[in-house]
Amino acid sequence: MDRGRNHLTHSLPVRIMHWIGATAVICMILSGWQIYNASPLLPFTFPRWMTLGGWLGGGIAWHLSAMWVLFADGLAYLAYGIFSGHFRRDILPPRPKIILRDLDDALQFRLGHQLGSYNGVQRLLYMGVIIVICLAVVTGLSIWKPVQLGWLTGLFGGYPVARTIHLTMMVLIVGFLIIHLALVILFPRTLVSMLAPVRSELNNAPRGSVR
Repeated sequence: MDRGRNHLTHSLPVRIMHWIGATAVICMILSGWQIYNASPLLPFTFPRWMTLGGWLGGGIAWHLSAMWVLFADGLAYLAYGIFSGHFRRDILPPRPKIILRDLDDALQFRLGHQLGSYNGVQRLLYMGVIIVICLAVVTGLSIWKPVQLGWLTGLFGGYPVARTIHLTMMVLIVGFLIIHLALVILFPRTLVSMLAPVRSELNNAPRGSVR
């Protein structure tokens, strides 16, 4: 049986969790900018139209609500990824040699892409953003409750350091989203496959596939 013709690019659970997670992350970014504006760490603030919540209290409410949605979605994704084999097949980075080869191809704009096939660069980015989001949530908790969770705040070197790490993770997440959206523009069929059941193209995987 040809696996490429009988497997979906993204299963229904992955598609549902992707959009729940994406919505939660966007809400956290916009509400996070609202919170940041109340006490800027750098000499600039975000325009009001780029924030969510309207004021500090509203921003915190949105931020925490989205955080718990993301936390629940992340646990569900973790469980599904482990028990379905999704992490092993699609997320775990391949050998460094393959990553370097695919990165070289990507920099020369000749890295192929087919639905259902994840190259080394994609795997590295997806694994990286999962780690970054986890750090963002943990550091967020440490600066939300620096007294009650003093031990956690202390692990990051104190409140100022934890806040700096938290904002750095936000910058990395925004950077990932920009790259992700750019790739969607270059390969629009990837958006279709995340919205509807689309068969994978594994039987004709190009160079760069690690399957």
